[in-house]
Amino acid sequence: MVEFACGLANSKKAFLWVIRPDMVKCDSMIVPHKFLSETKDRGIVVSWCPQEDVLSHPSIGGFLTHCGWNSMTASMCAGVPVLCWPFFADQQTNCRLACVEWGIGMEIDCNVKRDEVEKLVRELMEGEKGKEMRKHAMKWKKMAEEAVGADGCSNLNLDKVVKEVLQQLNP
Repeated sequence: MVEFACGLANSKKAFLWVIRPDMVKCDSMIVPHKFLSETKDRGIVVSWCPQEDVLSHPSIGGFLTHCGWNSMTASMCAGVPVLCWPFFADQQTNCRLACVEWGIGMEIDCNVKRDEVEKLVRELMEGEKGKEMRKHAMKWKKMAEEAVGADGCSNLNLDKVVKEVLQQLNP
């Protein structure tokens, strides 16, 4: 966490950092006190936030995620590119999809270093790759919106399932 904190501080970018209470061992401070004072005018550290509401806010330029499916779909539905830091289960696959197939992600090495965090945050927020990722993320957002629309595949498939269940109940 210290490497993330230093990388964020060095990037000079505004941020909202959610650090869940269960990520903290005992009562130890997981970010340096210096980090809080250096970033007080451009950063907020909280223990919880309404993820989908935050991601859909126009000021959000990127999302650091472990790449769980819920976080990935929330990010895609909001049109927000991701910095991927996967650990286990579906996270590795989702990270690969985001970075290689969908064009909306960049992966952070599992051995996090502050210089890499700073570089990736800057690239995401102001670099050419970040701009391309934002374009791709907005395409995914549009596809998600179309899928849940009245004539979208998600809505049509749900209608189909309901009809089939009703036919089974009332032969």
